Amino acid sequence: MLRTHNCGELRKEDAGKSVTLCGWLASIRDYGNFIFLNLRDRYGITQIVVEDKNLMEKARKLGLEYVLKIKGKVRERPKGMINPNLPTGEIEVVAEEIEILSECKMTPFVVRDDVKVRDDIRMKYRYLDLRRPKHQYPVIFKSKVMKIIRDFLADKDFLEIETPLLAKSTPEGARDFLVPSRLNPGKFYALAQSPQLYKQILMVAGFDKYYQIAKCLRDEDLRADRQPEFLQLDIEMSFCDEEDIFNLIEEMMEKLFKECLNFEIETPFKRLTYKEAIEKYGSDKPDTRFNLFLEDITEIAKKSDLKIFKDAEKVIMLRWDGELSRKEIDELLKIAEKPVAWIKYKDGEKSGPIAKYFDITPLNPQSPSVFFFCANKWGKAHTPLGLIRRELVKKLKTDKKFEFVWITDFPLFEWNEDEGRWQPCHHIFTMPKVENIEKIDFSSPDKIIAKQYDLVLNGVELGSGSIRIHHRDLQEKVMQVLGMTKEEIERNFGFLLTALEYGAPPHGGIALGIDRLCVLMLGLQTIQDTIPFPKTARGQGLMEEIPSEVLEEQLKELGIKIENAES
Repeated sequence: MLRTHNCGELRKEDAGKSVTLCGWLASIRDYGNFIFLNLRDRYGITQIVVEDKNLMEKARKLGLEYVLKIKGKVRERPKGMINPNLPTGEIEVVAEEIEILSECKMTPFVVRDDVKVRDDIRMKYRYLDLRRPKHQYPVIFKSKVMKIIRDFLADKDFLEIETPLLAKSTPEGARDFLVPSRLNPGKFYALAQSPQLYKQILMVAGFDKYYQIAKCLRDEDLRADRQPEFLQLDIEMSFCDEEDIFNLIEEMMEKLFKECLNFEIETPFKRLTYKEAIEKYGSDKPDTRFNLFLEDITEIAKKSDLKIFKDAEKVIMLRWDGELSRKEIDELLKIAEKPVAWIKYKDGEKSGPIAKYFDITPLNPQSPSVFFFCANKWGKAHTPLGLIRRELVKKLKTDKKFEFVWITDFPLFEWNEDEGRWQPCHHIFTMPKVENIEKIDFSSPDKIIAKQYDLVLNGVELGSGSIRIHHRDLQEKVMQVLGMTKEEIERNFGFLLTALEYGAPPHGGIALGIDRLCVLMLGLQTIQDTIPFPKTARGQGLMEEIPSEVLEEQLKELGIKIENAES
């Protein structure tokens, strides 16, 4: 080993020891008669003091971010020189030898936490960005989270089993990344969006408790909590029902938050049905820490002079007790994405586009307040106000740092008006929530409830799961409701359906976003912070300059010709 200790390890109990440290030169302070060097690695910083004249001449020629090997003796810092902000702040190492292991040319930014750097520069020189402790910490934290998860599930007799990344392209879900096959010209693999089909087949194979921290790849538009590749904790169990999944995940979360943050979360988690969540919060991923709720005022609204209120199936209201400027209201209306009416009330006076047409007296207005209204069908009247609520709660304070909620009883199907067809609310492998599957009325798809559940933390969907269909005939019926022909069903899912004919056990599971979980635990804003080498919003890797063109010879080998390529 080149070093005897790391740069975050030494304490005053080590005074008098001869040590060898290796790390990056984080700072240099020359006081004439002596020089202080701060040596940094991922464990911390140790102050090196250079007093020998020959070594001082060498130290003055060092540059920031040089990789150094330093031998010396540990001593306690003099009183008044202790740094309480550093774990190593009570000691320093008196240098006896300094060896340059690697030089560093001038960096495009100073490698220090308090230095602001443009995101594109950070991503271009990600290896420098990751030397900064605040950017290393989320990556280190995620590693700890994954170890605790693995230990926890191993203790519960779960097996960690890998599934293929090169998979079959199926029409459900997000867009696939396609991979051409050189050995099978004209045919393609898809990079697995998730291990969904494989983990179900593992249940058929008799591996009754499976998990995997899986790399998932999806070709979709990016945002703060979305990347083209991300980590997912994938869990599947045989002979289980929803309660088994809930209990397992709640116990695991208790352990994670206690060991990683020394924080005790409340269990059992709150539960809301999908219907309750939409009607109360306008969202199936509500932040339940705040007592700001939607109200159904349909009966009151139908008595007004507004035709749009009279004719609507539902009129839903969100009441904000407090001031909002006209600019703030306009910004909230943009966020709502759908038409929303409003009335502002203060000191007995009301204003707004519908103020003179609608009597708010039955709503018991308090001064000052703002009322938002949406008239539409069930759900469509709630969702725009849910978006406004999501923005308004940012203005509120709460003592609840973390609040989990299970959202249950989702509809199995939802109607896609743009395409004029039924589509799965989550995915097509979910078991209907009925006592007798033989009596399911597929002529009314909108009335079928699914054994589907989501885990939400502070208004962010952490994961989704369900009890799966384990009968071929029922799975085919669900696919037929979605408009798939027998040929399409067999072509896309034949291998799964065949497996279901060979003694498939009842089974279910859940998939949780590891990156999202870590972001929430650490109070960060984007999953980019927990991913060592993330992509930009355009899906580009700036450091390695990808995606990139490939040689014409490679394309010919694959039987591919690029036409009308856009830069």
